[in-house]
Amino acid sequence: MSRLKNKVIGITLGDPCGVGPEIIAKALRRPDIKKLGKFVIIGDDLKWKLGKPSAQSGKASLEYLNTGIELIKQKKIDALVTGPLSKELVSLSCPGFHGHTEYLAEAFNVKNVEMLFVAGKWKVIIATRHIPLNQVSSAITVKGLSQTIELTHSVLQKMFKIKKPKIAVCGLNPHAGEGGKIGMEEKEVVSKAVDAAQDRKMKIYGPFAADTLFVPVNGEKYDAIISMYHDQGLGPIKALFFPNLVNVTIGLPFIRTSTAHGTAFGIAGKNVADPSSMIEAIKLAFELSA
Repeated sequence: MSRLKNKVIGITLGDPCGVGPEIIAKALRRPDIKKLGKFVIIGDDLKWKLGKPSAQSGKASLEYLNTGIELIKQKKIDALVTGPLSKELVSLSCPGFHGHTEYLAEAFNVKNVEMLFVAGKWKVIIATRHIPLNQVSSAITVKGLSQTIELTHSVLQKMFKIKKPKIAVCGLNPHAGEGGKIGMEEKEVVSKAVDAAQDRKMKIYGPFAADTLFVPVNGEKYDAIISMYHDQGLGPIKALFFPNLVNVTIGLPFIRTSTAHGTAFGIAGKNVADPSSMIEAIKLAFELSA
């Protein structure tokens, strides 16, 4: 515990008109969170109108993020927990903004990053992120999927201390392509990336049909599941664990965690927002930065 108490965790408010300020305040009032270590809250004390987002609140949320980046680079904080922001509103002042993951990767000049979602023993990675569904197939390549597998394997070993990770890989198509009857991506791309990883002595399995891969027993059988696209992986993991789910950006030179939900402008200021995801994000940031 003494090692953890020496850590300083930065927490950005996210969009100040959303639920970020509320869930952060609720989390930090908990005795089990207070005792973890030190916190730096990155935001401002302006009188924002909760539930009334604007271009200004979007710009402010980006400024908080930029401050967090500078604090990491200056080694004034050891990890970063980010509150939810609105990509749409941030893009009004920062055209081309696609989200925390891509923005942080660019800020630290990192080419290979992934979104890892954690809930207890369950860990799910999405091989493609925020792209239209009709672009997913062309975005999945042997090289790209191999990089995702390799990064996931490395992170499980180094960050989560799993000596010999077992990783399951989803197919893209229904029934993992049915041997080519419902698409060729499994044969032409996914299987080749899996085979290449197995040749490097990694315990990688698949491609599996996604509709049966997320049954509870597989949370014990595999250390991580790699899904091919956003909703394929996040639909089931959020259905199973939404209140406590945490998003971790892997591949960065520091620990960044966040809630697995959005700004929830509709309930901001009503004191009904559930802080569970923020609580778990803070706990995981301390644990992984220990």
